[in-house]
This record gives sequence, C-alpha cells and structure tokens, in this order.
Amino acid sequence: MQQRLTILQINDLHGYIEPHPELVRSADGDRFQTLGGLARIATAVEQVRAETDGATLLLDNGDTFHGTYVAVQSKGEAMLPLMNALAPEAMTVHWEFAYGPAQVQRLAAQLTYPILAINCYRNEGGLFFEPYRMVEKGGLRIALIGIACNIVDKTMPPAFSEGLHFTLGRDELPGWIAHVREHEAADLVVVLSHLGFPQDVKLASEVDGIDVLASGHTHNRMESPVIQNGAIIFQSGCHGSFLGRLDLDIEDGGITSHRHRLIAIDERFAPHRRVQQQVDAAMGPHRAMLSQVVGHIGHALSRYQSLHCSMDDLLLDAIASAAGTEIAFSNGWRYGAPVPPGPITLNDLWNIIPTNPPVETVELTGNEIRTMLEENLERTFSADAYEQMGGYVKRCRGVKLYAKIENPLGSRVERLFVLGAPVDPKRIYTVAFVTAQGVPGKFGRNRKTLDMRAIDALQQYLQRPGTGTRGDCSVVAV
Repeated sequence: MQQRLTILQINDLHGYIEPHPELVRSADGDRFQTLGGLARIATAVEQVRAETDGATLLLDNGDTFHGTYVAVQSKGEAMLPLMNALAPEAMTVHWEFAYGPAQVQRLAAQLTYPILAINCYRNEGGLFFEPYRMVEKGGLRIALIGIACNIVDKTMPPAFSEGLHFTLGRDELPGWIAHVREHEAADLVVVLSHLGFPQDVKLASEVDGIDVLASGHTHNRMESPVIQNGAIIFQSGCHGSFLGRLDLDIEDGGITSHRHRLIAIDERFAPHRRVQQQVDAAMGPHRAMLSQVVGHIGHALSRYQSLHCSMDDLLLDAIASAAGTEIAFSNGWRYGAPVPPGPITLNDLWNIIPTNPPVETVELTGNEIRTMLEENLERTFSADAYEQMGGYVKRCRGVKLYAKIENPLGSRVERLFVLGAPVDPKRIYTVAFVTAQGVPGKFGRNRKTLDMRAIDALQQYLQRPGTGTRGDCSVVAV
C-alpha cells in the first residue's frame, strides 16, 4: 500500500518573528522582497496540514530562540508561545546555548515539543536532551533523531557549554538508527541536524539507514535536495523567509519518490490571527524604541557573502571609530537580515549584532594576524567537512588578504597587507574587535574593554556627517 508523508522545515529562524526585508537572487541580480513572519508561517503550515489530512511533520532545525532584540532580551522566552503555536514535532539547537545550559533547560521545559540531540552530554554523564522521538503520521511510524551543533564547546564562549560537552554524533548515530528500527518499529528514520550542509552530506555518506536528513546551520537556500547514500538532504535558508516542503511517497517501508519545494513566505499567506496577536504582544512593548531611525545608508547592507560583506564593513568602521584604531576584526556571522538603502533603524542595528558586546582593543603582532587568519580560513574551508567549524570568513578592516582557498592548512594566505603595506611580522598593531570570536583570547596582549558597546558605536558612527562604509574588499580569493 502506498502512503504519503509531507515534511515541512524551518531552519535558522534566528528570532525573526515578523516579516522583514530579504534578498532574493535572480538572473537580473539581487532584489529586496518582504518575506517571513511567524504569523504567515503559521498560515502556511495550517494549509499544508489540512491539505495532507494531518500527514505532515513540521521540523525546526534550531538557531530559533536567538538573533533579534526581542529574542535576546527575553533570553528566548518571548518566542515560546509563538513556537508552541506552530507546534513542530521536534527541534535541535545551537545558538540557544548563548543563554547558558540552565536557560536552555528552562526553555525546553516550556515547549510542547522536545529538543533532541544524541551528541550533547553532561560532563558527569548522560545525555542532556532526549535522543529521538517517535511520531505516527499517515499510518507511518517515524523516528526523529536529533543532532545539535557540535561547535558549542569548541569555538564559542565557555559559558555556552558549562557542564556539557558535544560530539559530532557520527559514532552514536548508527546505534540510534538500529535502536529505532529494531525496538521502535520505525518505518522511516528522519535525522534533524544542526551540523551544517557540508557536514551532513559527509555524515550521510558514512552512515547507512537515514531516509531523510533535515539540515541546518549553514543557511543554504536549497531549491532541490541532495541525495547521498539514499538519504534525502535539504535545507531551507534562514530567518523564516522560506519554508522547505518535502513530499514523500512510501511503499513497503521504502521511499519510492519525492518532490521538493522551497516556499517563499510572502504576502500570499495572510497572517494567522491568533499567532499575529501573539507576535503583537511580544513586539508591542518594544516597537516605538526599535522603529527609531538612527541614520541613513546609501547602499544595501547584507551578510550573505562568505569572504566580505557590506553589513560587517559598517560594523567594523563603527568599532574602529569608537576605539580610535585603523584596524578592526569581527566574527563572520551568518545571521542578520539584509537592510535596504535608505533609513536605518535601531531594530536594524540589533539585527546586525543582537548580543551588543562591548568594543575591545588588543595588540597583535603581524605574525599573530597571519596565524589568526590562517586558522580562520581552515575553520571555514577545511577539506574535511567535519573540521569546518566557523561561520563565514573573519571580517577585517585595515587588512587586505589574498587567499588561495583551495590550499591546505597553513598555506592559504598568499599576500597579506596591513594598513596599506606588506604585513610586518614583528610589528605591534593595535586593533579593535567585538567578541572573543573577533580576536580569540590566545592572540595578543594588553586587552582593554572600552566603555562603549557595539550598538552605541554604530549609532554614533551613523550620526557623523557623510558616513559611509569603506567598501574595499578585505579578503580576496585568488
């Protein structure tokens, strides 16, 4: 007997509970479109559930409760009623750990669906989350197995993983697949992963028995899935701008065919009345403050380029100005919705850097700058997908790097210029940065924390006459 199942996916929502400007790529170039919003997503999900007579799974790949002012200021709690209203079957996690493990536990206790992870362990022993969940849809028993982001205790601040450690999940997954097949009579195995698309493709190539792998972390806006070792792998962008839909035909315990669509969450979906009321309740106390215009920009800001981007050019210029330096570094974050040319609001600034860290300075030698950039390029472009543990390339101001991305560890930096001249290995350079990911703690000396946070630095910079970003490309692939 042929059975049907529909899987819907949200990944890397990053706290974007309302419609927002999004870049949509076409043959004619990028254009802005207003997409997303949980009230619209709720309508889309409701329509599919009705269409399929309930034979639908909604999965959330994590990076859900962090990334906007409302999400971060409430430590994710403002989003709880909204996500419960959507009623996913399960989720896994990554940036949720920015609030610390205890707060992740508090969030999990208030969700009406489980957080799953086979690879997050308490240091004293045992899993921090449930490893899997069994659900029944369309006459099928489906095992949902979660894999959290494995870099939380490796590249992120220690407070994120206090009392915990994370594995890749590669060694544990075959055992859990065997368990759900043999002891839970699973018809299908669906892996819910936040490792990243390259990592998930490699994982699926090494582990048998995965039917579907819903991927997250790397913000891939996939128009069609990839098939690896029989596993159907898909990912659906970020910020809730798109909903991934995978329709499966199943017969005799196997998937016989599939169809995939990437659904733009646009004005076709009227806001769901109840969810819109919840959105308004969450946003209401903050709307007036967040809507304040704090400056104007002459060109679009985005963070969708791996080597260099206009959004972080602005951030780097602002922190360098605040610190009185010519050189600045920041992390290569992926999250942060694009900002069109024109007025820029306080909400836009919080979207750019929702953690609002202090501006800091540190002294680095030229050798340290080169080593730091080599390590960052390896974490971004390692030939071994499992060793790719960063976001995009570190953002730089006052530094120009020519890199051979295809080269191995330690030999990617071809030419490096600092302040317009070839880097001097022994010279001491004073640099500004935000967060330890901007300049890891093992580098430099004389670290100083300024009495200035990133949002204030951005506001002050935007209020200067003739403000604009430098616009020079700081990392060039050659």
